[in-house]
Amino acid sequence: MGKLTAVAVKAAMANPGTYQDGDGLVLRVDKRGGAYWVLRLQRDGKRQDIGLGSAKQMTLAEARQKATVLRKAVKVDHRDVLAEKKDEAAAKVTFRAAATQYHSENEAGWKSTVYARQWLASLENYAFPKLGDMPTGSISSADIIAVLTPIWQEIPDTARQVRNRICAVLDYSHAKGWRSREAPSGNGSLKAGRGLPRQVKVRENRKAMPYVALPGFLTALRRKPSFGRLALELLILTGVRSQEVRLATWSEFDLESRLWTIPAEHMKRNKAHIVPLSDEALAVLAKADALRMSESDVVFPGVAGKPMSDMTLLKVLRDMSEPYHVHGFRSAFTDWAANEGIPDAVVEAALAHKTPDAVQAAYRRTTYLGTPDQPGARVKLMAAWGRYCLGVATGADKAAPPA
Repeated sequence: MGKLTAVAVKAAMANPGTYQDGDGLVLRVDKRGGAYWVLRLQRDGKRQDIGLGSAKQMTLAEARQKATVLRKAVKVDHRDVLAEKKDEAAAKVTFRAAATQYHSENEAGWKSTVYARQWLASLENYAFPKLGDMPTGSISSADIIAVLTPIWQEIPDTARQVRNRICAVLDYSHAKGWRSREAPSGNGSLKAGRGLPRQVKVRENRKAMPYVALPGFLTALRRKPSFGRLALELLILTGVRSQEVRLATWSEFDLESRLWTIPAEHMKRNKAHIVPLSDEALAVLAKADALRMSESDVVFPGVAGKPMSDMTLLKVLRDMSEPYHVHGFRSAFTDWAANEGIPDAVVEAALAHKTPDAVQAAYRRTTYLGTPDQPGARVKLMAAWGRYCLGVATGADKAAPPA
């Protein structure tokens, strides 16, 4: 028999303290007027205090009955009741919700807005399709490995970043009480050579299509118009990076002035970049405009009018059985320009590269864009590159820096 009675419980409500009923069942009354039942048990040599509920809403008889059920669960069935309660709470918080909250709480302290955007975008592209709607408490090593396996060898750096970011969200979820365990360790089941295959240690530059093959490739690319193919074509014709073309909106383009102003937040160096548009690039934009979605300002939309995934462009190449990487087209452009004798400074400006020499960076402030009446070296460069990609011979008009 327990030590407490219904009368004793009622009297205890006015006197803060701890009241033992026996066999681990305890009534706690705090100074603020709160009163609740707690079951104290030993599991694997460690004490566990399991909250049963408010004593103002649960009678002594109900508390004893609930305590009996939990004692059997712990002592006879060897269940970890506290972990189960945490998992029940975690079931209400999906991985997408946890990742979004983690991102919003931490992005202000990250090194740049570009990094903050890329951090969440990597999970949106690779993790959310499989893990987004899963409760954080149910995600296991096997689930994470299923996300990483398709990209582990293809884009190893990105794959490792995704792994680390998934684990960061799961550790955050554990700290919030949404998950009973910390994330699987990168030195455990998620380590290369264990749950995941070993990545090739000898790294090569991203494979670039030889520039001599570009005119033929673009002819094949244009045979089946799609937003993905149009985006890849504009990327080639302008020499920009993948994210700059994927995130492009119509408001960035001044078609009359033939200029594309890429905002700083879309750029790797977090600095706005102006791209002169050739006739060929304008033709691509005209095709995209014909397919334009009225509800979206994104030039090359993906699902629901949002920017397309960075895997979309790579998929275009794979569907065409091309073994090259999207970023490699910048190398093809650089090789072509070198063969044409274009000054390095003009090419570096076209690629939005940082000038490595601090003195040159301080004094060389020209953009090589010129004026509408006198087009600069970069305008001539992109025009010549566009003609080359269309299959027209170049070499007559070199892009030289202004005097």
